Amino acid sequence: MDCPKISITNFTVVSSLLLAGGLVCLLIWPPISTPLFSSPLNSNIKKPKFWEDELEVILKQASTPDKTVIIAVVNKAYVELSVDSNTTMLDLFLESLRLEEDNASLQNHLLLAAVDQTAYNRCKAERLHCYRVVTDGVDYSGEEVYMSKDFIKMMWRRTLFLSRVLKYGYNFIFTDADVMWLRNPFLRLSMNSTDDLQISVDKFNGNPRSEKNHINTGFYYIISNYKTISLFDAWYAQKDNSTGKKEQDVLSDLMMAGIFGKLGLRVRFLDTKYFSGFCEDSKDIWAVSTVHANCCRHIMAKLRDLKVVLRDWKQFKAALNKNSSVAVNENMNLRWTAHTECLNSWKYK
Repeated sequence: MDCPKISITNFTVVSSLLLAGGLVCLLIWPPISTPLFSSPLNSNIKKPKFWEDELEVILKQASTPDKTVIIAVVNKAYVELSVDSNTTMLDLFLESLRLEEDNASLQNHLLLAAVDQTAYNRCKAERLHCYRVVTDGVDYSGEEVYMSKDFIKMMWRRTLFLSRVLKYGYNFIFTDADVMWLRNPFLRLSMNSTDDLQISVDKFNGNPRSEKNHINTGFYYIISNYKTISLFDAWYAQKDNSTGKKEQDVLSDLMMAGIFGKLGLRVRFLDTKYFSGFCEDSKDIWAVSTVHANCCRHIMAKLRDLKVVLRDWKQFKAALNKNSSVAVNENMNLRWTAHTECLNSWKYK
């Protein structure tokens, strides 16, 4: 049987079509060695826009040009009025930010991490940068009494969340919401890259480099780098081996075991003259930047004593505005009112 003849013209047309189709495939199809969807766990691969999660978006919105944010964690107990008070912890915290002109712009860089829906809704109502921290099967809406099991769990959840922020490449000041920002604390912090961590203390021993200071994780400034990320990884890894200890105690134990030196961290312990608290008042109202309601057991006691702190601060500022001679007399004997509610809070469970 005779085979059908294929004309040279038809063969040329078919070959051209096949060649053109192959070139199109090469142009639109990635090489075999490059997966269609690179793993988001690979930090060396730039993530496409559609992998950008909600936290990344909010961090970008809240950060300064040098990728620094201010972070506070709140729950329902800190944002909702109770029958015993006409204000909330969040109200006092925001009021302290708004009292001082130097602090006014700082609110633009504040990110509130809400651990329950009520706190998140209140944050949105204040038109702040808000992120909802979700923990399956755990309710953090009530008051977590100091050193209770749920208090400790919430502190560890906070540590894990802050670790994520570092891993996204953001520096941050972490502040408890019971810290009153009377002056801009950035003006008292070392803003260069030589200090990896600057952390508050309950009592200052006079040496900003001494690891014998009693640290307080309610206020600190941390730079995002491989050393600080390694610190948070090592810190959180102790969560299940630290029964009965809050995360602050565990970090203190790691410090005493020499982890700062092992990781090459440069740490500065903040002077209570500038970063004070109820454990140790600043004796210099002319210099103090923050006041922390530490050494206090219950929210209601903190609320009452912090209201007095803000009252004292307003009176001091009013005296400055009224009498110019006060402004030049820095030797005036100005003292904080005693924190009696917090002192008494330890008498009751």
